[in-house]
Formats: sequence, C-alpha cells, structure tokens
Amino acid sequence: MADSRGMVSEALTISSHRQGQPIPKILLMGLRRCGKSSICQVMFHNMQPLDTLYIESTSRPAATVFSSFIDFEVVELPGQTNVTDGWNDDIEKLFIESGALIYVIDSQDEYINSLANLHSIIIHAVQINPQINIEVFIHKVDDLSEDFRLDAQRDITQRVTDELLDDGLLNVPLSFHLTSIFDHSVYEAFSRVVQKKLPQLATLENLLNVVCQHSGIEKAFLFDIKSKIFVATDSSPMDVPTYEICTDFIDITVDMNSLYKIDSQDQNAGAKNTGDDYEPYSSGQEGGKKESKPIGSTTRLSNGLIVHLQQMVKGLALVCLMRKESMPKIALVEYNIEFFRNALEQLQQLA
Repeated sequence: MADSRGMVSEALTISSHRQGQPIPKILLMGLRRCGKSSICQVMFHNMQPLDTLYIESTSRPAATVFSSFIDFEVVELPGQTNVTDGWNDDIEKLFIESGALIYVIDSQDEYINSLANLHSIIIHAVQINPQINIEVFIHKVDDLSEDFRLDAQRDITQRVTDELLDDGLLNVPLSFHLTSIFDHSVYEAFSRVVQKKLPQLATLENLLNVVCQHSGIEKAFLFDIKSKIFVATDSSPMDVPTYEICTDFIDITVDMNSLYKIDSQDQNAGAKNTGDDYEPYSSGQEGGKKESKPIGSTTRLSNGLIVHLQQMVKGLALVCLMRKESMPKIALVEYNIEFFRNALEQLQQLA
C-alpha cells in the first residue's frame, strides 16, 4: 500500500503547471506490458513502432506535456500502481485533476485480471470525479483478424457494462476503442479522447464546415503536426484511408520542408523543422517573437484527389482533400483558409 501511495504522490509531484494552475491531465493506466509506454513513445516522441519492443517496463510515473491548441498532460502510471488500495488525498487529487482516464487492455493476453482492475478503478474514479471520461483502449489488435477484433470488443464491452450495472452505475461516460501502434488506430482513438476535452470543438467544426462549403473541399482535418492528433474535422463522414493519407502527408511535408532553408539567418541559427526540433509556426503576436514562415504543400494523388496542407497557429495544420476540379480555384481556397487562420487566432486568444 505504501508503494502505491508513493506512486500516486510522485505522479502529482512531476505534474506541470500553467500560470500557477495544474495542466489538465489524461491518466494512462493498465497492467504491466499492456502497451502504455509504447503508445506514449510512438505518439509523442516519434519512436518507430518496432523500436518499442526494446522498451523496459515502466517502474515510475512518467508525464508528457501536450502543448497545442489546448494544453494537457499525459500521466502514465506503472502497472503495479494500485490507486484503489486505500483512500487518501493524493488519489482524490489525481482523479479530480484528470479529465480522462485511458485504460489499456492487451487484447492478445488473458484480460480477466485487467477487467477486474479496470472495474475497481472505475468505481473509485467516478465516486471522486463523476465527470471523468473512461476510455478503454483494446490494444495490440494488429495480429487479430477483423472478426476476432470485433468479438474481443463485444466481449470486453459486455463484461464491463454488466459489472457496472450490477453495482448500480448506469451513466458512466465510457468508450471503447480498438488500437494498435502499427497503424493509425491509436492516433484516431487518442484524437477522440482529446476532442471530448476541447471546449471549442463545436466552433472549430462549424468553421471547418464553412470552409469546406465555400471552397469545394471534400474533407478537412485540423491536426497537431507533431503528434498527428486531429483536434477537429468537418461533419462529413470520415474513413480510415482518408485519415491515413492526411497523417502521412504531414510527415512528408515536414520532412521536405527541412531540406530547404528560409533565409541565411535561420541557417546560421541552426533551425530545423523536423522531428523533436520542429518549431511551430507563430502568429507573431507573442512578445516580439520573430514570425516564421508557415509550411504548406499541395499534391495530386493517383486517384485524382488533391491534398492541400497549410500550417496554422500553435503547431496546428489544416489538411484538406479536394477533387481536381477545385485546382483552378486554389486561390479562393487559400483566401478562405486565411480567414480560417484568423478565426483560430481569435479563438486562441479567447482561450
């Protein structure tokens, strides 16, 4: 019990603060070797999925700060941490400061123990913070067939909801996601988690709908460039291949941009626009900070679709898919995107 309480206290100690207030947290929990560290390393530290095979099991709490249109902190707790073992102020504070709790289940292993651990955590978490979102990542599904993936999701969903109903918990904010670090599913699932904590989500979606309607754009995403999390998209249906194309195009654009210098001053300063050294575009409104040129790119796919990327504020990028008939109107598209950029800046100032 003492060790578990020490883990919780350490998780609170390493947390970051913004203007004296703690940054909102997303808790990442699960049993040992379920894939928590791999998710963090791939999403926030640009590690290749195969390299995660050599990651050691997490022994101490670890925090990763996500700084984009909104700021939040992902706090990973080791698998041996038992936050339900006893009741203390640290446990209560940890759940109160967390807007979401992600619980990772290894779908390739026997998950009975994981479900029992998840059930006890949910009971404690919702008692302390009824508004906390519980997100279950059914992880490592890359080696499972489509039928087995759906069967595992149905089985886990049924077991968890039945146990909660037996305890009289009827309205727990609970979601289930099939994820893997070897495809884009973990990025999409994490994006859904972040969007639930974004107060400006409805406004961003309306703005994207307006841009698409008046620019001949079929689908638009607002991505965080570094993590590939999309903070918003328009209301048109989204399919996985489209999402994958957009995320891959961000990587290509950033890599290509790093090959070319903007001016000699940037070269002498050793500035790079790739990987962890990537400098997000600034709107120039932050205390005399020099404004850098936003990246942008357009390409035509083999099926005739056009992919257009424009960097926005605070490390965001607008990625649009258009038909080739929209290319003669690209000046109008960029004109409308500039208005969208200005709206983002105003929303950022209000936030």
